[in-house]
Formats: sequence, structure tokens, C-alpha cells
Amino acid sequence: MKRAVRVALVAVILKAACFAQQPSVVVISKGKQTWPAADVDKIYLAACSTVQREFGSSNSPVRPRVKLVLGADKNRVDLDNKAVLLVRWDPGLFAQGVVLLAFEDLMPVERRLTIARRAMMWADATVAVAQLSK
Repeated sequence: MKRAVRVALVAVILKAACFAQQPSVVVISKGKQTWPAADVDKIYLAACSTVQREFGSSNSPVRPRVKLVLGADKNRVDLDNKAVLLVRWDPGLFAQGVVLLAFEDLMPVERRLTIARRAMMWADATVAVAQLSK
């Protein structure tokens, strides 16, 4: 019994070590911009957890790999490249970008298309009350 607990504990530690080696946010700075690395991680985790609690299921955590680009020509989110582009570090804008990317990660393209098709079927299935009295 003790051996099984030890093996399970070692497996959990190794898994945590693997996750620690793979950063979820990669920061690219154009120029000599600085950013608080601890804040980047804290905001990222808080935004992902919030999206998970609000919209997700409890099956697997929402943790998209995000690229933060500082020194961009304008503030924006690039959904295709999963990147938050900021002119300069702004924690509020970064949080908004991570929320968008986490929500995008939560609902993949296939699921969005399925939901859109279902909405179209429901729209075609509805009849106005005025049409029923004819």
C-alpha cells in the first residue's frame, strides 16, 4: 500500500515538473521593453481559471499556449497565432486578450460549427404565430 502511494506521488511530481518546464506564455519583446514576469503568469492563470469557471466544464483545465508580443504597432489579439500584441505592457489588456484566447480554446472550430448548424435548424423550425392562424 505504501509503495502504491509513493509511486502515485512520484508520478504527480513528475507531471508537475513537466508542466513547469513548458511555459504557457511566451513573451517576445521588440525593443527594450520590460514586463513583470510574475504578473504575466498570475494574470494568465487568473484569466484562464475565470473562463473555466464561467463557461467551461470541469473535465480539463483551459490553458491555451499564448504568445505575448510587446512593442507591437497597435494593441490587438491575433486568434490565428494565439498572440496578444501590445504596444507596451498593460495588465488589463493582457487579461482581456487571454480571456479571448481561453474562450477560443474552450470552444474549438468544430464545436462552433455544430452549434451554428443547430441554430440554423432551430431558426428554420420556428413558425410565427400569424402564420398559424392562416
